Amino acid sequence: MTESEGKRLNKFISESGFCSRREADKLIEQQKVTINGVIPALGTKVMPTDKVAVNGKLIAAMPDNKSDRVYIAYNKPIGITCTTERHVKGNIIDAIKHKQRIFPIGRLDKPSEGLIFLTSDGDIVNKILRAENAHDKEYVVTVDKPISERFVERMSRGVPILGTITNPCKVYPVSKFVFKIVLTQGLNRQIRRMCEYLGYEVKKLRRTRIMNVTLEGLPVGKWRNLTKQEMAQINDAVKGSRKTSVKAEMQEKYQQKPAVKPVRAKQQETRHKKPLKGKLSLKKPT
Repeated sequence: MTESEGKRLNKFISESGFCSRREADKLIEQQKVTINGVIPALGTKVMPTDKVAVNGKLIAAMPDNKSDRVYIAYNKPIGITCTTERHVKGNIIDAIKHKQRIFPIGRLDKPSEGLIFLTSDGDIVNKILRAENAHDKEYVVTVDKPISERFVERMSRGVPILGTITNPCKVYPVSKFVFKIVLTQGLNRQIRRMCEYLGYEVKKLRRTRIMNVTLEGLPVGKWRNLTKQEMAQINDAVKGSRKTSVKAEMQEKYQQKPAVKPVRAKQQETRHKKPLKGKLSLKKPT
């Protein structure tokens, strides 16, 4: 962070390990964040000498080498909810009982199980989650009736859910009722909704891989630290990834530009008035 440029407030908070960037945005909107004791205006940057606090608690800046960051893989059991809200029964934070403040990267539905990452590094969260970054996640899914060729083809091509068409994906039949699917998207309950649209009900859903990390050797309900080799591969894979969506970047760019002066009503009227085909004559006919 340079003296002249500063750092976006949500980025500063997420990099501190307090929460993800999305959660930081919510805290800012709720006016729970202050800079030097003052609630900041929209778009305020954090400078090196500023003091940032959330709910009155000071937030420390991230070390340049991220030496204090935690990255873990957890084999989530069915029934655990992927939330940092401690009042929610069966929340993932209480289930793991990690000594540092961590939060999940993405989520798995309560009825689903399998691999999920948790970290104290908010800077890496959106890099992994953004669909346009194309970081794949693999699932093994059991449904209520035999899988057909049409089902595999439709799932692979894309299905209309939540007002959009899902991105093309890879689908592999495993057995009569089981298939594997590899997604780069993370729409709400995406696989369940896709199956439901095609007349199938998901009976079991298990995430087995995220990028280069698998569940191999990790029992249900247990967690482990990601290895240096795994983190090196992940960091290499997300090196060129966007931390925010194109839409968010454009909105931020627009906010930083000076307001454009509105066109005067007279100018607008002149612009939209159709030209007359001939000149009007005021002379009386003879």
